[in-house]
Amino acid sequence: MSHARRAVIDVGTNSIKLFVADVAGHDVKPVWEDSKQTRLGQGFYETHVLQSEAIGKTARAVAAFAETARELKAKTIRVIATSAARDAKNARELTSAIERASGLKVEIISGEQEADWAFRGVTTDPELAKHPLLLLDVGGGSTEFILGHGERKHFAHSFPFGTVRLLEQFPHRDPPLPDELAACRKWLREFLQTEVRPKLEPELRREAKLDPVNRQVQLAGTGGTTTILARMEAGLENYDRGRIEATRLSLDQVRAHLKRLWRLPLEERKQIVGLPKKRADVILPGVAIYEAVMEEFGFDELRVSTRGLRFAAVMDGA
Repeated sequence: MSHARRAVIDVGTNSIKLFVADVAGHDVKPVWEDSKQTRLGQGFYETHVLQSEAIGKTARAVAAFAETARELKAKTIRVIATSAARDAKNARELTSAIERASGLKVEIISGEQEADWAFRGVTTDPELAKHPLLLLDVGGGSTEFILGHGERKHFAHSFPFGTVRLLEQFPHRDPPLPDELAACRKWLREFLQTEVRPKLEPELRREAKLDPVNRQVQLAGTGGTTTILARMEAGLENYDRGRIEATRLSLDQVRAHLKRLWRLPLEERKQIVGLPKKRADVILPGVAIYEAVMEEFGFDELRVSTRGLRFAAVMDGA
């Protein structure tokens, strides 16, 4: 089967991402990946109105990525938008600005579609397709929980919490104070207990019954937070997919990173090897989310995937 070169531009709450790959069926060979932070969701969650400056930055970033994809001779370029776009009262302003700047139509995908694609993309990794898997896709405005095994997925739900949303909900000083971390942890614990556990726990029990031999469900994360955690753990200056995906983080290691990050001022966080300077603020709630999920559902280890939504979107074509 011959490979077709395809591109996906992912318009997220925190950043815009470009993924160009040669695709044949389920075989996805990355060619080019890039990310630009535009903070589309900044100042959004009180009014659910996207700010004009953020819309403009996002449209320009999409146009630049579209040009890169064309230079790389992508046969198709797909633009998808997630949490902030689907929650916005003025989503049409965003899609119109992107279409004017890039000449490309925008697909605003549902939380369910986002969860489905995230799981399909992650399980292109044979190692993560072997065992029952609870996948967390932590974004800026939403977090998707997906449970399944290989190509069989039987639970997927998108919940309205993410890194940018929590950063605005729990503003902190520089450096953060202990009671600010405590407030964020308390909110996450209560949200997981009241909103997530009633939906997820019966499915975790069902998964154990479906696969009594490999009944131990593994936890994996996809998205910026887990990639950064893996890079910090390994001391990686640059992106290395193989080393990142080989990383396994214990709960103690996640806690250690969280405690260190929440004690440091922003300028010192920016100097940490593996932590991109522009992500030095949103990493705080991101790591808190993973710590809370591991504690609430009894996971001792976190696997890391660099695949997900964009892998599946290029497999689907345009």
